[in-house]
Amino acid sequence: MKARLQTSLGQQLVMTPQLRQAIKLLQMSSAELELEIAEAVETNPLLDWAENAEPTLDAAPDSDERPPEVAERDNGGDGDSPPSGADDWAPGEGDWSSGSSGGSFDDDDNGSAAERVAETESLADHLLWQLHLSHLSRRDRSIGAALIDAFEDDGYLREPLSAIAETLLPAIHADEAEILTVLHQIQRFDPIGVGARSLGECLQLQLDVLDPQTPGLALARRIADGPLERLPRSGVAGIAHELREPVEAVDTAVQLLRSLDPRPGTQIGELAHDSYVVPDCVVWRQNGSWRAALAGHAGPKVVIHRGYEQMIRRCGESDAGYLRSHLQEARWLLKGLEARGETLLRVMRCLLQQQAAFLEFGAQALRPLTLREVAGELGLHESTISRAIARKYVRTPRGTLALRAFFASGIDTDSGGEASSTAIQAMIRRLIDDENPRKPLSDAKLADLLKTSGIPVARRTVAKYREAMNISASHERVRIA
Repeated sequence: MKARLQTSLGQQLVMTPQLRQAIKLLQMSSAELELEIAEAVETNPLLDWAENAEPTLDAAPDSDERPPEVAERDNGGDGDSPPSGADDWAPGEGDWSSGSSGGSFDDDDNGSAAERVAETESLADHLLWQLHLSHLSRRDRSIGAALIDAFEDDGYLREPLSAIAETLLPAIHADEAEILTVLHQIQRFDPIGVGARSLGECLQLQLDVLDPQTPGLALARRIADGPLERLPRSGVAGIAHELREPVEAVDTAVQLLRSLDPRPGTQIGELAHDSYVVPDCVVWRQNGSWRAALAGHAGPKVVIHRGYEQMIRRCGESDAGYLRSHLQEARWLLKGLEARGETLLRVMRCLLQQQAAFLEFGAQALRPLTLREVAGELGLHESTISRAIARKYVRTPRGTLALRAFFASGIDTDSGGEASSTAIQAMIRRLIDDENPRKPLSDAKLADLLKTSGIPVARRTVAKYREAMNISASHERVRIA
């Protein structure tokens, strides 16, 4: 079951209620997760807080992957010891009483509260970030940005493509066919289903990522492609008659359609403006290697209420049925929390392997890295990686960072490699910091200096990066010492 759920998280094989819950948990921030767990405990009598539960360190398969005994943090340490709060939390296989943590830290352990206010990520932010990491050309990215700007909060594109073409003028002359090609690329972004122009198209996009062997899939496609709008009026029996298919088969297809998300855009951007950043992971250096663990051992844990569980065997049939249904929901929640932790930890360890130099030397050493690369290395779907890192933070010796900070698009260098956009920005900032205040470096001069370092970038690219860092133009930086 554990492996099957993990595979489902990665590739969305069968959209069962259990899987939908697991996907929902995966894309939550720590703050949202705590609220979700608190609500579950409030509404499910089979769940209870285990306030006195001992923290466990049994998630990592290899003993040397586990953080050593958690100790008080030494503010004057060298970073080779795990910070307090590190916990490879995950209940053991079949041991649902082990619980799962909501994950939180004391303010004393994580800096001031002001430093932990989370940025609210809109749907447009989420999609533009993926667009920036894509392999699309500069022209296609410009078209993509115009499309994303037209998406509504629920993820739908309700403006005609001709209107998108007008917004691109006079910089880009694109016909509707070219814009539609870019739209199809964006429709593959997370969350699956964004960019749809109708409910049927939205559901079709989500059906496209399911396993071809999913029961009812072929018939669900037919219904989404036509009779969907008549379903509320005709009912399952009416659609079965129209399509000349057995009622049972149509019912299976309709249940599959109902398991999908008709408003995928609402999955993003619901985090309150005043939410605090609670690190989901912690990383530290040990014996020259970077280690990662899930954060949250100090937070409250949720467990199966053994008293109610034992009552199932002694109470009447109606009460037993009520308790069994809540027991199943409780197990699903704990299984989803376990899968969330395992996926997040796998992604974090992959990022450490890919971006160790970033942690050692800073943004200038950040290498180009995309969702596709991480997904391929872990054998997961790109949308799973996107969900796993959305609004997630990691505490490092360099401070608390968003997991998105470990990804960057790249520019080909003269040496045959790639330099990330983040690294290039760090180089530009360093050059400006070292410039003569009486004769600041122009964008053209900065481009020339970067080219001598083997990084061919255009002046307009330098200007774009400079503006993104809120650095004034050269004529505004003139200072008389």
